Amino acid sequence: MSLYPRLDDLLELRHQAHTLGLPSRHLVNSSFAGLYASVFRGAGVNFEEVREYAEGDDIRYMDWKVTARINEPHLKVFREERERSVMLCVDRGPHMSFGTRGTFKSVQAARAAALIGWAASRLNDRVGGLVFGDPIAGLQHFRPARGRRALWQLLRALTVPGAEKEASIDCLGMALRRATSGIPTGSLVFIIADLNRDPLELEPILGTLIQRNGVALIPVDDPADWEIPAMGVTTFTGTDGTLIEIDTDDPQARLEYLETWKERRTILRAMAYRLGVPLLPVRTDEEIHLTLIHHLEQRARVRAV
Repeated sequence: MSLYPRLDDLLELRHQAHTLGLPSRHLVNSSFAGLYASVFRGAGVNFEEVREYAEGDDIRYMDWKVTARINEPHLKVFREERERSVMLCVDRGPHMSFGTRGTFKSVQAARAAALIGWAASRLNDRVGGLVFGDPIAGLQHFRPARGRRALWQLLRALTVPGAEKEASIDCLGMALRRATSGIPTGSLVFIIADLNRDPLELEPILGTLIQRNGVALIPVDDPADWEIPAMGVTTFTGTDGTLIEIDTDDPQARLEYLETWKERRTILRAMAYRLGVPLLPVRTDEEIHLTLIHHLEQRARVRAV
């Protein structure tokens, strides 16, 4: 497995998915972009006018105040917003250089960013991002811009080898605070990160961010986040350099490890529900296309109800 994605592979995602062994019907330029538009562009509308109701109009957009005032049915008309700013906030900390099956978290995060970025670009959205977590590169800010060049610069930053042996710095909170003040109002913000943490510390920052923007959380998971392989007594090195010895054959320790992960994920789901934020987890051992398409199809069905 490669620790870092190849730029050519991320650029190729704008055309097709055959390099991942997926059927041609899942082309980025067709079904994925369409699903992305239906889920994340639906709220991007501006009020335009009120007109008389016509047979066949959607009654969900009735203007009941005007209807009651003049005693004739009238409808609110909205014009779809032609472009939005899309910010891809991608975790690049040393803890993302981890993967036991499929690929590394760093690679899967970059692929998710590329797929969403190309879908947004196809809809003429302005694409930018924040790349955070690398102790050497620091916080990299790419301002939203039209065209492929801005997205290309962001994707290139995701392919540059990072500080693998440096201690991790938890920069997610700092990156989100930067996002609250450094992006245009009405942006779509995708947070692609290792969220195997206590998420409640992020809730106040996310609460501020969603007041003026749309937000989606994309946790990047590996099966070893909740299930330690049975390897006997094993020494692990944390990204801060700390050594810890664990008996991975101990069933009680394995159970407690699993329960801790489940508890954190339950708290994350509850927080996302309270804030009205989509939670779209991806795994290192699953095809990123199929995972994101599955999530988008689910959300499209919920919106249609």
